[in-house]
Amino acid sequence: MDFRFTEEQEMMANVLRELLGDLCQSSDLRRLMESGQARDERRWSGIVDMGLAGALVPESYGGLGLKPVDFVRIAEAAGHACLPEPLVENAGVALPLLAEAAPGNELLAAALEGAATIAVSHPSNAFIADADSAGALLLEREGELHLVNPAQARLERQESVDPFRRLFTVAFEPGSSTRIASAADAAPMLRAAFDRGALFAAAQLIGIAQRSVDLAVAYAGERRQFGKPIGSYQAVKHRLASAQVKIEFAKPVVHAAAASLPQSDLYSAARVSHAKLAAGQAADDAVRAAIQVHGAMGYSWEVDVHFYLKRAIALDSWWGTKAFHRARVGQRVFTGRLGPEHTFAKESQNA
Repeated sequence: MDFRFTEEQEMMANVLRELLGDLCQSSDLRRLMESGQARDERRWSGIVDMGLAGALVPESYGGLGLKPVDFVRIAEAAGHACLPEPLVENAGVALPLLAEAAPGNELLAAALEGAATIAVSHPSNAFIADADSAGALLLEREGELHLVNPAQARLERQESVDPFRRLFTVAFEPGSSTRIASAADAAPMLRAAFDRGALFAAAQLIGIAQRSVDLAVAYAGERRQFGKPIGSYQAVKHRLASAQVKIEFAKPVVHAAAASLPQSDLYSAARVSHAKLAAGQAADDAVRAAIQVHGAMGYSWEVDVHFYLKRAIALDSWWGTKAFHRARVGQRVFTGRLGPEHTFAKESQNA
């Protein structure tokens, strides 16, 4: 069995990395932060032109019809660049959910063309991200799924540790005119959306972790003390090496979760939770190491690493707490089959 990513999967992720390398540098982030705008239109247009908005939407509905394993490297690239725009939430969570709940809705066509984004709320998240710049809101209320025009809702801005995450609470009047899925129909859709959200948050955390180590390594090669780079000291090298090892151990966990996600069973859910936990720990260790290498200035606005620290903190509790994900892993361990012969277990075959 070949576990490597295909040439096409790597190529798509590399094209996005190149785009973000040109248009999502630290100077671009600082300019966006100072302007107070929700997104950089030039950068977002470049992403839309790649056709990524409909990455996970079936081809029959106008999307690319990609699988989660095709999108996971794209989410990593978004994390590595600390991308402010809602590529992952829109393409990875909201549009597949809208396509499943209301495939004929005209807003889906507009969103696939990049003319609008869809912001989604979920019971696992206290707030809804990017609601102010969305063309429509996918909102859960008492288990039902509603599609709401932002002009018909009351948005209240909430503070976020991450300056690029625009969070809101939303109040609206649910009714038959906004309902697109009953509680019974919406339940499996929301479960699938949660797993996609948690998986792609984990992938972003991998990108954040790697970028943090990269920044620390670069700084350690430039900063000199006692006549030589601080990176030459064992304490610094060991700290960064330990962070990199955690990243390397977390990557295959995230990739395996992406590959098994379509199973939609006990085993795939546990893999997603394992991925979220492993990636969150790797990111936490990496950003802490990067801050330590930079010294006190690592916490300041002048140093880029603080962007990644704050994004890691924000994503760590997004799409499920550590306690929730530990419980799901525990459920798989205590109720599912264990052993090497069940590494690729499926509930339909191994229950």
